[in-house]
Amino acid sequence: MSTPLTALAITCTLKPSPAASSSDLLATQMLGALAGHGVSGDLMRAVDHQISPGVETDMGGPDEWPAMRQRVLDADILLLVTPTWLGQHSSVAQSVLERLDAELAETDAQGRPILFDRVAIVGIVGNEDGAHHIAAVLFQALDDVGFTVPAQGSVYWNGEAMQTTDYKDLDRTPEKVSASIATTVRNAAHLARSLREDGYPAG
Repeated sequence: MSTPLTALAITCTLKPSPAASSSDLLATQMLGALAGHGVSGDLMRAVDHQISPGVETDMGGPDEWPAMRQRVLDADILLLVTPTWLGQHSSVAQSVLERLDAELAETDAQGRPILFDRVAIVGIVGNEDGAHHIAAVLFQALDDVGFTVPAQGSVYWNGEAMQTTDYKDLDRTPEKVSASIATTVRNAAHLARSLREDGYPAG
């Protein structure tokens, strides 16, 4: 645990601050667990920022994505957390993925895709089914643009379908969720540290 690492959590709730958010709660718990592995982290609520529609690194005008993008590039680990709506990830999460698509055309000083050597993990909350489907979609997209996903790289909580209890309403964190958080962040920190010390080769 000698190499200090950084993480950025982007939460994709539909609720602007300061509204309570289950996505923010899960992200905060995961960042807290990462801290135990020598990873310092920050949280951004995406809906609080102007993310212009598009697939470029900078859409101009009021677009705030360029500053968010720089924070993604500066982090060793990206944590993307989304609520579940209609069995899918949120529209805010989709906007983040669409803007990350621009990184397919960006390379580093070695000519490698710019997001190589960075790790991505995901968190999913909701009182309906869809977590496994959402994880599959997010993993594919994040891997496609260059992130590496660790073993068991997702944490999710599904409440009882068609009920109104949210993750933030629970009296305590379920044991299975706590165990999943521990595994996910441990593997993410290990993988990020390994990639920092010996990254992917240039073509």
